[in-house]
Amino acid sequence: MNPLLERLEPQVKELLERIPQPPFREPMLATLARRGPTGRGWVFERKLDGERCLACREGPQVRLISRTGHLRNATYPELADALLAQQEDDFIADGEIVAFRGQNTSFSRLQERIGITDPEIARGSGAPVFLYLFDLLYLDGYGLTRLPLLARKEILEHAFPFRDPLRYHPHTDRNWEAFYGDACRMGWEGVVAKRAAGHYTSGRTTEWLKLKCIGRQEFVIGGFTEPRGGRAGFGALLLGYYENGKLLYAGRVGTGFDERMLLDLAGELARRETAASPFSDRRMRERGEHWVTPDLVCEVAFAEWTPDHRLRQPRFVGLRTDKAAADVIREMPG
Repeated sequence: MNPLLERLEPQVKELLERIPQPPFREPMLATLARRGPTGRGWVFERKLDGERCLACREGPQVRLISRTGHLRNATYPELADALLAQQEDDFIADGEIVAFRGQNTSFSRLQERIGITDPEIARGSGAPVFLYLFDLLYLDGYGLTRLPLLARKEILEHAFPFRDPLRYHPHTDRNWEAFYGDACRMGWEGVVAKRAAGHYTSGRTTEWLKLKCIGRQEFVIGGFTEPRGGRAGFGALLLGYYENGKLLYAGRVGTGFDERMLLDLAGELARRETAASPFSDRRMRERGEHWVTPDLVCEVAFAEWTPDHRLRQPRFVGLRTDKAAADVIREMPG
């Protein structure tokens, strides 16, 4: 047995599961909340602005797997190299791939890497990436998902030397309001609260809560408007989310794009153009509007929702390739 597992307290060690390394499983996902949890037994982490990833190694084979099960080795070859260089050779860890703009993680900066499938082009892209690990699901023949979170994180912290581009994601047990306040003042996306004794379960859970400093979530692209003036590509994206199997209109976003994104995305939209509106509650077409097959997902930051269920002051952040359009719903804080 791995020494890190051998030295666990007996009551924790008995929760280990002797199993072969499992195939891909859906990661554990946090639920949006208005306020942090009350009482003891919670820890808090910085909410990172990147691409969720399971880091798996089984002997000489390394896999970086997105939350939708897609292999990302060619997009982030230096991260695959870092995992292959570790002394531990049988593990599954959970983490986030990020790029930085200044001191803060930036999903828009990560867009320079997302979509690249040639390792050499990825290495020369000029957008350094890092993999922050915050959980450990499997190690040397044993499943750890039934262990308490803090036990899993302690094993994780000592399993790797954590040299760039591999980083350990720390936590704190500070008062959530103070930590959240500091996070927002420093320009972080938000914080994640996790139950210290919680197990690791796939899918959305209230054992993990996310508190965002600004409104931000994924939306389905259901159409676009024609550009005006000297603008290239398109004017704005028409956004929606699913509710009871119907795509509902959430408004349009026309800011946050650079010229390259305008042109690249315009090409994707043109290939998807269709005559019928995908929105169940918005069938009228205004001048300059076009509909598209609703299979592209983007992330948008916004100030708030209006009383008529539209986005106020939306800003495009980037395309999401790690979430299916059918899974996009309006996130309502509990």
